[in-house]
Amino acid sequence: MQDFQSFLAPAKINLFLHITGQRADGYHLLQTVFCLLDLYDTVKLKPSTDGVVKRVNDVAGVPAEQDLCVRAAKLLQQHTKCPLGVDILVEKHIPIGGGLGGGSSDAATVLIALNSLWQLSLSRKELMSLGLKLGADVPFFIFGNNAWAEGIGEQLTEINLHNSYYVVLNPNIHVSTAQIFANKQLTKNTNPKTMSDFSGTAKLTACNLNAEFINDLEKIVCSEYPAVLDCLNWLSQFGDARMSGSGASVFLEVVDEKTAVDICNQKPKSVQGFVAKGLNQHPLINLTVN
Repeated sequence: MQDFQSFLAPAKINLFLHITGQRADGYHLLQTVFCLLDLYDTVKLKPSTDGVVKRVNDVAGVPAEQDLCVRAAKLLQQHTKCPLGVDILVEKHIPIGGGLGGGSSDAATVLIALNSLWQLSLSRKELMSLGLKLGADVPFFIFGNNAWAEGIGEQLTEINLHNSYYVVLNPNIHVSTAQIFANKQLTKNTNPKTMSDFSGTAKLTACNLNAEFINDLEKIVCSEYPAVLDCLNWLSQFGDARMSGSGASVFLEVVDEKTAVDICNQKPKSVQGFVAKGLNQHPLINLTVN
């Protein structure tokens, strides 16, 4: 019998997040820059001939039937009418509900890896379209490069970023993305910017995120979740700290690894924290073809 094969699923941060409108179907229009990080979940897959998709380990707080990995495998199976099944084992290292894209990344890794293991030969574009049915962040992880994103997050343009180091803190709470987007205080009319605005003014250098490019969700999350505000305030003593996605994680871009480690070592004991480096590409980018 074939053994489990391991595939990495990287985290991401949003260097900024603007909400520019809302579609008739309720989805919010946004602009953001996605940056891949070298913090990974590990997704282990073992194809089977019985056609059954099942997760074989427990993931705290994530019932198997709601797991995006399971849903991704079943979606791919249905879309391609593939008769094969798979056992899925997920090793979580990316905080759940932390705005770091762990669930979406895991799902993207399942789509990419099973496309190869099941020998389905879907293109990257086809996989991205499938991924969008699972969540707005999933196409980015299949895209495979750091990206300027628009639409609901699915309109992606590759962007070159310096491989900066980041201090990432999480106050060990789960922020409800749906609750934040439903908040009546959320403004949805930030003036659209251009990729050249971001590249030209921010220059994409460490410690130089532009003040015009903020996270529109940050104030609302901080008012609803004081622990996120505390985290942000603590990290802000060292520089321009930001919140990623809809929280709860906050990050600070720094000039080198030593600085990042020194800051992280001082973090409050109640807070989870790690140092990560930006990635140029997704580790599985060579498993997909355009």
